[in-house]
Order: sequence, then structure tokens, then C-alpha cells
Amino acid sequence: MTTEATRQQPIPLAQDFFARARARLTLDVPAGLNDASITPARGDHDADPVMKKISQVRPIRPAAVLVPVVDHPEPTVLLTQRAQHLPDHAGQVSFPGGKIDKADADPLASALREADEEIGLDRGHVEPLGYLDLYMTTLGYRIVPVIARVKPGFTLKLNTSEVDNAFEVPLAFLMDQANVARHSRDWQGMTRHYYAITFGERYIWGVTAGILRNLHERIYR
Repeated sequence: MTTEATRQQPIPLAQDFFARARARLTLDVPAGLNDASITPARGDHDADPVMKKISQVRPIRPAAVLVPVVDHPEPTVLLTQRAQHLPDHAGQVSFPGGKIDKADADPLASALREADEEIGLDRGHVEPLGYLDLYMTTLGYRIVPVIARVKPGFTLKLNTSEVDNAFEVPLAFLMDQANVARHSRDWQGMTRHYYAITFGERYIWGVTAGILRNLHERIYR
């Protein structure tokens, strides 16, 4: 594995995060969620431009994730660790979320449903703030990240068939671009590059790190 640190940026003040998010984000569904003629600007190809061509020929798989920012005096981001027995992305750090079902009214409904099913996060604690840019993965997923303010005091109930753990990481740490690195590893005979954040024993990489990087761009740049 090789590591290339990104250019360092000042640590943003987390206290004004929610005001910035309300001002800069909307709940208008991003263009391109189901339109193959539109290639999302954000995705795995941010770290590895070669992946853009691969992603464009995959079948479109619409999905949504919840990015829950807990409103502590120093805000945190609630993340999950996928179950080790899952056939795909076992043990990886992720946001609650999954595919958008036909019965879901919109990506927000999908993200809230998945958060309830995976970790038992009560919707009464969740205030949606808006969507980030559509994120395209190498496997063809087009993910709508839903940024939300989460009131403290919630109780989680993990669905152990999907999630092994849930934990919080300080927002300021995740938004500090000095903590973001560009890593690489071999994948199907190719050297693939991706973004990663190491927080103690937690290794946050791939889609999750890419979405957090986009969050920094939208809120603090």
C-alpha cells in the first residue's frame, strides 16, 4: 500500500456546521440519479480518474446514505462498521444506507429507512439538512448522501445481520484535510487509488472517505 498525503487545509470551526449546511444544501434530488447520459462529477474517479470509464459502463444502481452529524457541543459523525460475514465490503466503515427501493418516495426516505433498519436510529431525532453531490462508484452505484442533524439522546439497536458496530468520530477531525490521504492497492489486476482517513484503530476509506471529502468541499470551501 502506498500513501500520498493531500494538501493540508486549516481545521474548520465545527460550531457553524449546521448553519452552513442549511445555507448551502437543498433537498432537490441531484440530476443524474437515474440518467445514464449524466456522469456525476463526484465519485471514486476523484481519487482515480481511470475509474470514471469503468463506472460509466456499469448498470445504474441508485442508492442513498444518511450522513448523521450529532449535535454535541463539538459535533460528531455517526458511522457504522459493516458485519464481517457480509459478501460485499465486509468490515468496512460506512454510513447507514442502501439501495433506493421503488416504494421509497425519494432518496431521503431511503436513507431514513435504512438508518432505522440498520442501527435503529429513530427518525424523531433526525433533521434532514440537504443532499450532497451525487457520488458514483466503480460498481455503478449512484449514491445520494443525505446530510442530517441528529439530536443527542438517541438509543441505537444494531441489526447484526448488517452491522457489527456503530461509533462517532469528531466532525472537526474528519473535516481536517490534513487527516485525508490518497492510498492505493491492487484490485482485479489494477492499481486502484482512493481516499482514506485513519482515526485510531478505525480505517475510513473508499466511498465513505470520498463522501466526507465532498462534504468538506461543499460546506467549507
